[in-house]
Amino acid sequence: MEAVRRLRAGLRGWGGVGAMAVVCALTVIFALVLPLSGTRDGGPAGTGGQSVAHGEQARADDDCEIRNDPQNRSLRPSSNESGTVIKKIKDNGFITVGVDQNSYRWGYRDPNNTDGKAELEGFDIDIAHRIAKEILDDPTKVRFRAIPTNQRVKAIQDGQVDMVVRTMTISCKRMDEVAFSQPYFKTGQQVLAPKSSTIKGYDKTLAGKKICSASGSTARDTLEADQKSGKLVASADITSVNPPNQLDCLVRLQLGEVDAVVTDGALAASQAAQDPTVKLVGAPFTTEYYGVAMNRDAEDLVRRVNQVLEDYLKDGWQKSYDDWLSATLGKDSAGSLPPADQKYRD
Repeated sequence: MEAVRRLRAGLRGWGGVGAMAVVCALTVIFALVLPLSGTRDGGPAGTGGQSVAHGEQARADDDCEIRNDPQNRSLRPSSNESGTVIKKIKDNGFITVGVDQNSYRWGYRDPNNTDGKAELEGFDIDIAHRIAKEILDDPTKVRFRAIPTNQRVKAIQDGQVDMVVRTMTISCKRMDEVAFSQPYFKTGQQVLAPKSSTIKGYDKTLAGKKICSASGSTARDTLEADQKSGKLVASADITSVNPPNQLDCLVRLQLGEVDAVVTDGALAASQAAQDPTVKLVGAPFTTEYYGVAMNRDAEDLVRRVNQVLEDYLKDGWQKSYDDWLSATLGKDSAGSLPPADQKYRD
């Protein structure tokens, strides 16, 4: 591990294929090591280990896709901590949280950190610490587990984590599998391409181009649906390159293996900051809301997390945005805030 730390400290910035390749290699190493620190007997509280019974709280009704409002279907906030799941978390003394460790400014290990620790940091990491502070009275009572993009749902269902805080879009499809908190961030899918590219956005300039999206991502679902409906040109290749982690798409773009990447604009902006040879092209073509994902049976935890987020959006969210995202998304955070008139289910 000391050799890895020295290697990280030796990197001088995130840009470039060589640095990114090293980061990806280190990601594999940490993905193998990090989960060991987050395991506990019997699995995380409230997830029931491998035998998870599916609850009834995933959807409020059957018109989620018709109304296209999954962000308004979480449970009403509550400060009550007498529920079974929260009690188990308190008994364990920590929360196990699935996160990313290679999304710049969201959840990552800074390779330029000179203290040798390369602690996880970023906007999502701040939220995990705030949840631990409110539920366990200590922001450090978090056990992080590195979760690939395409394993986020499975990690919750299999009882590997209590929750996932990993730029995870709230969607009707996912609400059949996990429960979501209220939204904590608003973004939209965009195209990332080399500055020298002729691609202008999510339009006909993608004809004949190879597009990378992570498997298990909403971007992947959108590309498939849009190509079927004709919104995306039929000649765009969306199936050749679908890695398990979203950052892998940036590496493929840098290596010239793909022509463009489609992902959330908030993530893409951070990736453009990592590599000055790429840029966002065109406007966002969807509206996405990030939420904290939990087990469908963990109703008490969902309500408590919603209360934490409701308070956090008033006191804490803006500072975290300023610290991590203002450099890539701009100082004006208004477009990234969830709706002020948040709706809930009882």
